[in-house]
Amino acid sequence: MAQEPDSVLRAVTHDGSFRVIAAQTTETIRGALKSQTASPETSRIFADMLTGAVLVRESMAPDLRVQAVLQGDDKRSRIVADSHPDGMTRGLVQLATNVKELKVGAEGILQVHRTMHNGALHQGVVAVPEGGDVSGAFMRYMQESEQVVTMISVGCHMVGTEVVAAGGYVVQLLPEVERAKLAVMAERLEDFRDILPLLQRGAASPRELLFETLYGMPYEQVAERTVHFGCNCSEMRLMASLASLPKHQITELASSKDMLEIGCDFCGREYRFSPEQLRGLVDTN
Repeated sequence: MAQEPDSVLRAVTHDGSFRVIAAQTTETIRGALKSQTASPETSRIFADMLTGAVLVRESMAPDLRVQAVLQGDDKRSRIVADSHPDGMTRGLVQLATNVKELKVGAEGILQVHRTMHNGALHQGVVAVPEGGDVSGAFMRYMQESEQVVTMISVGCHMVGTEVVAAGGYVVQLLPEVERAKLAVMAERLEDFRDILPLLQRGAASPRELLFETLYGMPYEQVAERTVHFGCNCSEMRLMASLASLPKHQITELASSKDMLEIGCDFCGREYRFSPEQLRGLVDTN
């Protein structure tokens, strides 16, 4: 059976008590991991970061960009998750020299940057909860930086190095929530605080996640978007970056007889620039 395309669904209960956003990111994670070198454990953290960035964007700024950065305990290793409004999502694993696996514990930090509608950049920085829990880190960000009471769970089910299923959900309290309904939801979410069991038994589609979290509560689906791995790198973008270098550096690069080869860290695509192209940058710098 063909794999469903990755997507995100947004729903609101009829009584206005809760908003739920559910995401399936399996193919997105698979695509992003092909361009990175990471151990299985670091791959799981990487997957959770990408799913978390998608959910935060869909929750706070669905039509704008969100970038999340998880800094490891060594302060030099990090994971970057980049989610764009068209659904394009990419990521980057950067490990310090001689470090083979990202370690996130008491010294871990999560930074979230999101573009606002006025063009300004909003940034929130929070400490990662004990144990390096990515779901907990994103939840702390939402509550401390966005002041939104939120339950977040992200997960990635892997067998060896293969991604079998990945996804997550967000449950947000709306102003109309009643105390009794809040108690019911709080008790229910205790069963789904860890999404991994759902992913392991194949309940990874957004519709299934909505059904599980809102069981017995009438709700309306209000939006659906696709998510996919991709990269917006291009020769033109790289040429613009090279053009921003000091003139003496461009001149030095152009003096070589060899092609300048540059690879995109996000997607692995290789670009080649001839000395003639570089000399053209010197003339226009």
